[in-house]
Amino acid sequence: MTDLKAHADTLRALHTKEMLVLPNAWDAASAKAVAAAGFPVIATASNAIAAMLGHPDGEGAPWREMFAAAGRIARAVAIPVTVDAEAGYGMRPRELVDRLLDIGAVGCNLEDTDHRAGGLTDPGAHARWLAEIRSAANDAGVPIVINARIDVFLPKNRVPESERLAETIRRGLRYREAGADCLYPIGVGGRDDLATLVAELPGPINGNTGAQLPLATLRDLGVARVSYGPRFYNAAIAQLTTSLEELRAQL
Repeated sequence: MTDLKAHADTLRALHTKEMLVLPNAWDAASAKAVAAAGFPVIATASNAIAAMLGHPDGEGAPWREMFAAAGRIARAVAIPVTVDAEAGYGMRPRELVDRLLDIGAVGCNLEDTDHRAGGLTDPGAHARWLAEIRSAANDAGVPIVINARIDVFLPKNRVPESERLAETIRRGLRYREAGADCLYPIGVGGRDDLATLVAELPGPINGNTGAQLPLATLRDLGVARVSYGPRFYNAAIAQLTTSLEELRAQL
């Protein structure tokens, strides 16, 4: 039986060592490939899993299907698994923690976009929710690693560009105080903005590669964790599409 507490402790410790790179998986086969390549953790990608299941991203897929897919991933590998749990699917903190542990996950991404009302959640309310999740995980005896995603830089949330940096810092400080282990300001594409966030926000920061932010730059900036989201899934589908077109051309 998997020692979930040991896996949670391992996942947390990896945020303070060499930069943790996470090529996100979407099913058991992709998870096995990531593990076989030598990566120490499996992270799921909600966008890719939802697409695989035939649903849109942003909590468009039924949570039971999303958790079932994540559970198959966790059962397929012997290393820690962290789940992109989107905005928590409306679950109460203890229910969310219990369901994560039931499928063998020891970490989760939790974002501050409100998929029902639209826009960003109130930062105070979101911080209180994160604190309750932290408390529920502690009560369960498995210190789940919370990666608090901050969605201020996403265009869909319509935060004026001039306000994004300050608002991300304001939210990040509250989420960290609430018990988040890592802060994830998704959508930050500029080196200067990311450097400021790494300097101003306490604890590990999750970044993404981009035109201005190759892996080497993220490492130099002090980013602790790097996520790829649905990129590998999209690349796999693109390759499949190309192969099918080539096959079709031969008929």
